[in-house]
Amino acid sequence: MTARILVVDDEPDLEPLILQRFRRQIGAGEMDFAFARDGQEAIAKLERDPAIDLVLSDINMPVMDGLTLLSRLNQMPRLLKTVMVSAYTDMLNLRIAMNRGAYDFVTKPIDFADLEATIRKTAHELEALRESRRLREELSEIQAELDVAAKIQKSLLPEPMASHPCLDIAAIMLPARQVSGDFYDFFALDRKRFGFVVGDVSGKGIPAALFMAVTRTVLRSTALHGACPAACLAAVNRTLLPQGGGQMYATLFYGILDTEQGKLTWSVGGHQPPWIVPAEGEPCPIEGSRGFMVGIFDEARFESTETVLRPGDAFLVHTDGITDAENTTHEMFGRIRLANLVRSLAPKDGKEGASGTVAMAQRIIEEVRNFTSGASQADDITLLAVRYGGCE
Repeated sequence: MTARILVVDDEPDLEPLILQRFRRQIGAGEMDFAFARDGQEAIAKLERDPAIDLVLSDINMPVMDGLTLLSRLNQMPRLLKTVMVSAYTDMLNLRIAMNRGAYDFVTKPIDFADLEATIRKTAHELEALRESRRLREELSEIQAELDVAAKIQKSLLPEPMASHPCLDIAAIMLPARQVSGDFYDFFALDRKRFGFVVGDVSGKGIPAALFMAVTRTVLRSTALHGACPAACLAAVNRTLLPQGGGQMYATLFYGILDTEQGKLTWSVGGHQPPWIVPAEGEPCPIEGSRGFMVGIFDEARFESTETVLRPGDAFLVHTDGITDAENTTHEMFGRIRLANLVRSLAPKDGKEGASGTVAMAQRIIEEVRNFTSGASQADDITLLAVRYGGCE
């Protein structure tokens, strides 16, 4: 990039001397010079020529001296670097200029080799600053786009069915970055059956979020056509295989709850099976096949499992962002700590209702945050808790 330099000096012999000394650099397109005889003329030229970004200014000039010019340059809303020129005996003014923001200085009589080195150093600094500004602007644009993406992703999450007479639902998703590879979903399949989904896509950020959106869309579309959980996961697997290219995959839980019978039919693809939190008795994770991760194995097979819930029972599904959460000493929250926590939060009389379900989910997230306090969140965290109230 050509260095566009404004030389401000009232000595008439300086212009032809600079043009002669730097003729090779000018011819090669490395440097380009403009000239002004005082600070006032320099300001006018800068206003007309936005390409100038390096000012080489004498200190002692008529009309407007170099120090005054420097103060004016500092007020300009543009990227400028100023190199001051003065006699070696005028070190006081040179120090004042440096304190006022001059980038560098050269002394008279001018050593042109030193001047060239100073110009090149200053031009290099300007280029670095321009690149830094460009990157900041790009980051700002990316951040704005990520904010929009996060809002869109949040809008995809369903609102709690607070008024449903048979179900109390609490769902929380905490992205590790602006957008998440985790997701949850729930929807009515017919008058009495509801589908519940929790997913965790490999990776982080925008690629994971896009893969998540495809996964959610395919699963919901397949589920709404009436397929059982295992068939849904198989369909999602077939669709995602060419999408991930062998590099991305998802773990999934999909369950269907029949609100008349309390029957929960569910299947997992590489995901943790659900916890059952009974109205009376000991909470426990359901043992069973974890199946295959979705979107990576062509031969993946999935199984459906049935569990009967009694009124007041709840099931709890989470992503590994909870159990794998690390504190500042890299200790994981872990399954044992989660098990002890869920058991401590289990209902004692079966009468907690909606507030109990919400409070349980919020307490789990709170305990994870307390455990990891001071450490950055490394993975997305998602938790879905559903209490079955019974329908007659």
